[in-house]
Amino acid sequence: MNKNTIGILSLFILIFGFTWYSNENFVNGYNMTNLVKWSSLYAIMGIGVAFVIITGGIDLSIGSVIGLVASILALAIKYEWNPTLTVVLLLGLSIVIGLMHGLLITKVKLQPFVVTLCGLLFYRGISRWLTDNQTMQYPDTEGLDSFFSGKVSLADSSFALASPFFFLVLIAIMAAFFLNRTIWGRYLLALGNNEDGARYSGIQTDRLKITAYVICSFLAGVSGLLFAYELDSVQPAQTGEFYELYAIAAAVLGGCSLRGGQGAIFGVIIAAAVIRLLRNSINLVGISTHLEFSIIGLVILGGVTADELIKRIVAKRRSSKN
Repeated sequence: MNKNTIGILSLFILIFGFTWYSNENFVNGYNMTNLVKWSSLYAIMGIGVAFVIITGGIDLSIGSVIGLVASILALAIKYEWNPTLTVVLLLGLSIVIGLMHGLLITKVKLQPFVVTLCGLLFYRGISRWLTDNQTMQYPDTEGLDSFFSGKVSLADSSFALASPFFFLVLIAIMAAFFLNRTIWGRYLLALGNNEDGARYSGIQTDRLKITAYVICSFLAGVSGLLFAYELDSVQPAQTGEFYELYAIAAAVLGGCSLRGGQGAIFGVIIAAAVIRLLRNSINLVGISTHLEFSIIGLVILGGVTADELIKRIVAKRRSSKN
């Protein structure tokens, strides 16, 4: 566990303890269940964008991809498509979106910010057009509901807690293994540290970038399915709105450098939990919800600033010893 992860974990424990002290209802079963579920959902998005940030890129389209997937799912249910086939097609669509982003960035040489910002606008507009901007629900899909949210098949609330958490654990294990235990993960980190150096050493940098954007969009698609059944409905203009900011914040606060070449999956998960915990704590402690975004922004800024200062101090000490 690196120093950044220890720092964000300490921040989580501090906020958790303060909230518990301020309001005993904080640790009741219902609140803990919601906290774990929503933290898991945020973390899945954060892991996806972490791969892109490690390459030195950015993806602003995550929230709109979530909204698009949730909207098309509602339409498919309305027109009685096969549920399993629908899920496969939506995940395939998410992969195609990531592939398109990666190709535009690597082959057409467009900036990631521009490509994904256009994606943010385009996918949101398509969602609103397809649904006529009407709120839609997910009726008569007990099998999918039970699989993605755990609400139907078992009355036991522990399963409702475990469903998004199970997806997170599985995704986190695979992501951490890929990043830390495979040659492609090492190449990805090398690409983020020095793209030209990585290319001259024979690494297929374009393929790695495309892979990172595919992973990011695929996990956004998975998140879209999970959010759809957690919320029980989709509002095309709002579902997924600002979620890309939460995902990017979780990745950066969790140790991913926007300059690329650095990132830890466990740190991203804890950072996602901190962001969700902050939202929960603001409500329980009695702080005005109008200040919610301000407080979250200040905490993220403080955490990232502290991490950067610590890195500089450590770097100076190392250079002085040498």
